[in-house]
Amino acid sequence: MATSDEPTPETRALPKEPPTTPPGAPTGGKPAPDATGRTPAVDTHRRKEVEKSRVGNAWVALIVAALLGIVLLIFILQNSESTEVEMLFWNFSLPLGVTILLSVIAGALVMALVGGVRIVQLRRAVHRD
Repeated sequence: MATSDEPTPETRALPKEPPTTPPGAPTGGKPAPDATGRTPAVDTHRRKEVEKSRVGNAWVALIVAALLGIVLLIFILQNSESTEVEMLFWNFSLPLGVTILLSVIAGALVMALVGGVRIVQLRRAVHRD
């Protein structure tokens, strides 16, 4: 019976795999000496990090806005059934998608107004101190 140190007949018949590093390539994380016997300097900064910029952020925001616009257009086109809308003394008919879009815009404007009033309050409080 073969021990774990001895090769089995199956492993003896297998061809050896070629080395994963080419001859003369650095091993162990250190560069190999060149023809003159000197070791070349190692470049530790192989890839420079690219800083984010306002223009890059603007492009990302533009792409996201375009994708949201496409989704919104699909929503409006799929919900084109006319709906009666009554508000105070107004009475009119709009497609369902447009009605929902207008109500979302109105809600966002109300929240922006509330947020703007709070910002003005905080600025006044800071300038008083």
